[in-house]
Amino acid sequence: MTRRASYGVVALCLLLCAGCATAPKRTQSPAPAPMPPWEQRLPALQAISAFELDGRVAASDGQQGFSAGLHWRQQNDTAAIDLTAPLGFGAAHIELSADNLSVTTSKGVTLTHAAASEELAATLGFEPPLRSLRYWVLGASDPEFAAQESIDDQQRLTHLEQDGWRVDCEDYALVGQQWLPRRLTVTRQALRLKLIVNSWRL
Repeated sequence: MTRRASYGVVALCLLLCAGCATAPKRTQSPAPAPMPPWEQRLPALQAISAFELDGRVAASDGQQGFSAGLHWRQQNDTAAIDLTAPLGFGAAHIELSADNLSVTTSKGVTLTHAAASEELAATLGFEPPLRSLRYWVLGASDPEFAAQESIDDQQRLTHLEQDGWRVDCEDYALVGQQWLPRRLTVTRQALRLKLIVNSWRL
């Protein structure tokens, strides 16, 4: 082999080695678009008329506690909420509309209006503010009541005081184009309601 040919072989080997050593470029996911100001986000969140979530709920009145799996389906002003506890203890199906509340117990007994409220309070230890909670779980205030709101630098609700309740949104997940809470704590003196959302569907 001539000297010129040997130089060519060496150069070819160096090029091949350099190609092997070059790491492939990684495709990065685009960053979420900046959120609009809270004054625009709030009415958009309050206007969400349909959603589903799965997770867990824990309630305490300061002396006794209750925890259960949670499935919430909201369609306009109607909510269907399933609570599932171990072995069916304390399980309930709750339906809330603009003019009615009904609770079906684990024994298949359906109660309405005042009796439903009493059953729900007996199950959780207190009657939760379900009509406002429909907005709170979305990280928004209830438009029916005055509110004191604290917002983070990504235009998300972190703290809310409304109708005598305190709401803390502790974590968020990006669902479509909206940041929605993953952990929510609602308190009123000794009463405490904690929701953990595992999945959202809008």
